[in-house]
Amino acid sequence: MNIKQTDNACIAHTYARFDVALVKGKGSLVWDETGKEYIDMAAGIAVNTFGYADDVWAKAVAEQAATLQHTSNLYYTEPCARLAQMLCERTGMKKVFFSNSGAEANECAIKAARKYAADKKGEEYNVIVTLTNSFHGRTLTTLAATGQDVFHKDFTPLTPGFVSVPANDLAAAEEVFKTQKVAGFLMEIVQGEGGVMPLDKSYVTGMAKLCEAYDVVLMCDEVQCGNGRTGALYAYMNYGIEPDVVSTAKGLSGGLPLGATLLGKKVETVFTPGSHGSTFGGNPVCAAAAVSVLERLDDELLSEVRRKSALVFDTLSGQPGIEAIDGLGLMIGVKTTKDAGEVIKECLANGVLVIKAKDKVRLLPALNIPDEYLIKALAVIKQAAGEGTA
Repeated sequence: MNIKQTDNACIAHTYARFDVALVKGKGSLVWDETGKEYIDMAAGIAVNTFGYADDVWAKAVAEQAATLQHTSNLYYTEPCARLAQMLCERTGMKKVFFSNSGAEANECAIKAARKYAADKKGEEYNVIVTLTNSFHGRTLTTLAATGQDVFHKDFTPLTPGFVSVPANDLAAAEEVFKTQKVAGFLMEIVQGEGGVMPLDKSYVTGMAKLCEAYDVVLMCDEVQCGNGRTGALYAYMNYGIEPDVVSTAKGLSGGLPLGATLLGKKVETVFTPGSHGSTFGGNPVCAAAAVSVLERLDDELLSEVRRKSALVFDTLSGQPGIEAIDGLGLMIGVKTTKDAGEVIKECLANGVLVIKAKDKVRLLPALNIPDEYLIKALAVIKQAAGEGTA
């Protein structure tokens, strides 16, 4: 098969793909159809938590696939129950709803906030407050929640009931809380598609207090920044708050589609049989994969994520052609003097896969990337960013 030709002929043209057809990978290395080797610093957009074809992960997936690959949620299954128990024990949350993606996890979070408010205050309390520059998914409702007009074009009218306010501006949020009938507040601790921008700690803790004071459901979107990516199991843990709802996906299942919405004490009983559902959510194979990932996201691994993060910041900071570095853990955005697209293209030519977030080069390597590959990749990034600069 001519992979690229067949793709262009048969797949909807929604992606501006790189001119590379990947065929196999192992750990943080991946090879294209010509046999060229790359160091992957994107991990499938923060999905491949332990890189490609991880032995422990692959064994868990294969064993479950050969045992019970799907049942629907009309029946109990061990992997689903075990994963939910692990998530509750690790976070202190009370219940979990499983879906297939980050967008669906956020849809569930929004439904939980609106149902809580409707049950307690009245159906008119339905406004969801989000942040400018946020990204929460591509369904019509999560697009409405996304605070970036560029994603709204061509798809209006979007789901009503969403208001975006500037990040790190407590007064702006409180004004909406005072003047509108607010059900919930949804934030990314690190705005990924918005340029890999961590929120200020004082803002996050301040918003937690505001939500408590106004009885607003506090939701953290941990789709990209969760599952060890920031050096804590979930990014909100770096800030010392306790959300009412946490949504996550991407790296949770290490390469298979799985979303999870974690419900805290305030909303743990908000859903009743028939009020929400998913055919594939909590699929045994995806859940078994997630169990194998979560079991290894221990203190030692998280410490290594923080150490490697410091290595990236130390190596790139102040280098020619690099204007700024933002992020947390191994979720990093690099502002370059040269156009980020040109830097990414040069890295690709020299065997390193990196991606973009707004005008930045975005780094999302596997959490267990060996230092050898990380250092080699950073050297390529430095060279690509530095050429042609003063």
